Parts: sequence; C-alpha cells; structure tokens
Amino acid sequence: MPSSLPGVLRPLSRAVTYTRWLHLLIASVAGVLTGFLYNEPFFAGGWLTWLWMAVLPLPLLVLAALIPVVRRVEGLQAQLLLTPGPHDRTARAASGIATTPSGSWRERGRTAAWLLLRLEAGVALSALTVQLPLLAWAFTLAAAGRRTHLKGLPAIEAPHWWYGLLAPLPLVLLSAVAVGAGALMAAAARLLLGPSAAERLAELEARTERMLEHNRLAQELHDAIGHALTVTVVQAGAARAAGSPEFTERALAAIEDTGRQALTDLERALRLLREDAPRPADRPTLADAERLLESARAAGSTVRAELSGPLETLPGPVSREGYRMVQEALTNVLRHAGPVPVSVRMAVGTDVLELEVRNPLPAAPPEPAGGGRGLRGLRERAALLGGEAETGPDGGEWRVRARLPLRQLR
Repeated sequence: MPSSLPGVLRPLSRAVTYTRWLHLLIASVAGVLTGFLYNEPFFAGGWLTWLWMAVLPLPLLVLAALIPVVRRVEGLQAQLLLTPGPHDRTARAASGIATTPSGSWRERGRTAAWLLLRLEAGVALSALTVQLPLLAWAFTLAAAGRRTHLKGLPAIEAPHWWYGLLAPLPLVLLSAVAVGAGALMAAAARLLLGPSAAERLAELEARTERMLEHNRLAQELHDAIGHALTVTVVQAGAARAAGSPEFTERALAAIEDTGRQALTDLERALRLLREDAPRPADRPTLADAERLLESARAAGSTVRAELSGPLETLPGPVSREGYRMVQEALTNVLRHAGPVPVSVRMAVGTDVLELEVRNPLPAAPPEPAGGGRGLRGLRERAALLGGEAETGPDGGEWRVRARLPLRQLR
C-alpha cells in the first residue's frame, strides 16, 4: 500500500500486523485439539465453545513449559512472527527474544506465563476474528431488509437500512484489536521470553571475546604483513643501490622467503575471518625467532643476537606474543632507521622473560615515545600478559624493552 496512507491505517499495510495476527490465531489450536476430549460441551456452540478453548488446555500448557526445549520453540516462533524486518542473525539478536532452552525454574515459570497469556489472547482474538465479521454480515443483511439470527449473535427482528451504517464498525474494531494485541504480545514476548541475566552475561562475554579476537586479528595483520612489506621494500632498495648481481640475488631470495611467510600469515588471518581459526600452536613462537633475525640481516642490517635460557620451554601465550613483539620492534627499525646495526636480547629467567631490541637513533625518532599504532600494540600485548613494555630513546639508541611474567603461566 502507498506510504501516504493516514496514520491510523498505516499498520494495516505492514506485513508484521498479519504475522502477529497469525501468531495469536495459532495459539487457539491448542484449545481446539483439547476440546476433542470433551465433545458435548465443546461443540455446544456459541461463546461456551470459546470459553472451553480458553480453559481446557491450561494444565497441559503448564506441564509443557517444564520441558526446556519449549522455550526455544516459542522463542523462534515469536522472533519469526512478532518482530518486524529481516530475520538474519543480527536482527534476531536485536529482537530481545531468547531462543535457548530453559535453564532454570525461573525460566520455566516465565515460559509457562507466556504460554498461558498467549492462549488466552489467542482464543479471545480468534473469537473476535470469527464473530465480528459475522456481525458485520448480519448488519449488512439487516440493511437489505432481511431478518437475521446467526448462531452466537443476537437476532435482528426489525431490519432497517440504517444497519448499513453499523456494518463497517465490527471490522474496524477487529482491525484495531488485532493491531493492538499484536503489539502487546511482542512486548510480552520480550518480557517473558527475553534472555535471563545469566544469558545476557554470557552474550556480553561472547561479544567481548569476538571484539578481542577482531582486535587481535588486526594486530596480527599489522605485525606480520607490515613486517614483510617493510623488509621487502628495504631489501629491494638495498639491492638497487648495491649494484651487485650477487647481492641482488641474495636480496631476491630473501624477498621470496619473506613474501612466502607473509602469505602464510595472511592465510591464518583469513581463516580467522572464516571462523576456521588456526590453533594457537600453529602460530609462530620465539623458537622461530631466527627467521626474524635472518630477514633483518637479509635487508642489510647487522644483527647481534643474545639469547639466554630455553626459549622452547616458554608458555605458549608468552612465546607467541613475544615473537610478535620482536617482529614489531625489528619492523620499526627497518622502517624508520633503515639497515642499521641492531642488537636483540632475549633472556628467559625463572619468573620473567626479557626482550630488548636496540638500534642507533636516526635523524628523527622512529615514533613518538607514547604514540604509534605498532608500538602501542606492542605495549598492549605486554599488558594483556601482565607485563610491561617501554619504548623510546636511551643513551643515543632507540630501545624497545619488554618484561613478561612467567610464574603464573607455567
């Protein structure tokens, strides 16, 4: 229908009005099925039939609410029929209606209250859906001069044309009741079928985990791909400046190896996006640190490494994050200072892992001591492990130093 409809008629142009209406009509099916157990009173006709439909299923619905999966079924049906718009994952999450089985007696009680409310509202709307159009038809016949006595309705013994003025009123009333009842049932569904405090907490924790995973993925891409591109650019520039076929050959081989490793890291990141995340054990650790040192040497830097303690015995989280921290430090050296001498120290102690990367200060500091995404990410990695990282000038050199505790992770 056109959007220029008056405000009072606009709800009748929305599909959700009729899906909510259907949702309430379906609730009366329980009354019909239960009524077959009581043939005589149920089929007495008129309003007595609707009364039996509203009363007979009550004990069965209370028992059904004790079954955990009933809450899930009712939640799915309410999401589909009571909430407007698309029903993708985001829209379902925003509906405020849970689709998980009952996990506590409180949730079972809320489910029972929902089932009883839905039955009574459904039977009432079903009765009006049947009786009010019949009343409109009776008024129409009376306006045409015919006496009417439809079952369940008062008889019209004195027909007159002015009954035609009353004929639209039952349909208007039915439409208004259907729209209002549907909106009220949608609100009741959010109240009675909405997530419990425990479910909201679990959803919040899951959302936080997803955000942390996305942040970690962004940091992984920054560290891995940024390092590879920086090394490649420096190597290519050094090869062109050297003018030596032998040096160029070595630089091309190093670029090939660096690019291959970058593709591996990129594949890991893409697997995370596809929710097919690699196991943490598949990520590089400090035991693979020689690869970082070789890539820096291939870019023209003179790397002096001081390794002490068993790197292979480090806890997985410390070793993996430590690898990325050294990678980021070397990337900054090559990006901002070029192929300068670098000293790398990795010391595994009883309670702490110390990492330190030093290089001569360039004409301008590589990054402000408190800024830069790469160094900021380095400090964040250290903080997540309960450690600390420092970056900045120190005695004519640029120093990156991190201390990561080991005792609580062993």
